[in-house]
Formats: sequence, structure tokens, C-alpha cells
Amino acid sequence: MDKNTNIAVLNEVHKGAKMGMDSISYVYEKVGDVNFKDNLSFQYNQYSDVLDNLNNIYKKYGEIPNDNNVKDKVMAWTGIQMNTINDKSNSHIADMLIQGTTMGIVEGRKLLNNYPDVDEDIKNVLNIFVKMQQNNIEKLKTFL
Repeated sequence: MDKNTNIAVLNEVHKGAKMGMDSISYVYEKVGDVNFKDNLSFQYNQYSDVLDNLNNIYKKYGEIPNDNNVKDKVMAWTGIQMNTINDKSNSHIADMLIQGTTMGIVEGRKLLNNYPDVDEDIKNVLNIFVKMQQNNIEKLKTFL
């Protein structure tokens, strides 16, 4: 697999992990339930671990990840603010996070299916990322 394709896949996974962390940080203050907050902190740390793994892979290619997703961050923040104006219940917030996490799983699966020859270290972190999100959805369902 050529370097540009590997970097493109890395960028997509990086974007997804950052989006997960941003979404959690946007809703965290709206959550009153201690157990839910603990779960969100755990998920946030998992996303952070994925980013650490990705950053190590970027170094292998002599690249630096692009963190300038300002438009995506603004859209996500605005969407969450609008969606929680009238409903800050655990169920509603869990539902929103499940929807976003499902998109992350779909994108991850597409990357795995469309780039089966991506470097093994990238494929490994991508598999971890998808499985982590699947597990997180199961945990989020308990707050519906």
C-alpha cells in the first residue's frame, strides 16, 4: 500500500477519534448522572488512547496529524447544543452519542473493506477503534 493511501486512512481514523472526544466533551457538562459521567470519561480516555496509537504511526511516516477540523467542531458543538436545549436526559444524550458512534463504526468498516491492503499497524488500530465503539454503544444503551 502506498504512503498516501496509508496517510489518508490514518487521517480518517484520526478525524473519527477526535470527533468522539469532542462530542463527549460537549455533552459531559450536561450530564448529571455520576455513572453516566464515569462511562463518558472512560470512553474519552479510550479515544485518547487510539489517538496516541495513531500519533505513533504518523511518526513512522514522518507526518503530523491535521487537527484543524474547525468547521466539523463548530457543526458538532452547535448540533449538540440545539439537540439538548429542551432535553438533557440521559436517554436523549445516550441516543445522540449512539448515533454518532454508529457513524464512526460505519466509516471504520468502510475503511477496512475499501483498503484491505493498508499497513498492518493501521489496520490493527482501526480494528481496535471499531471494536471499542461497538462496546461503547452497548454501554450507552444502558442509559437509554
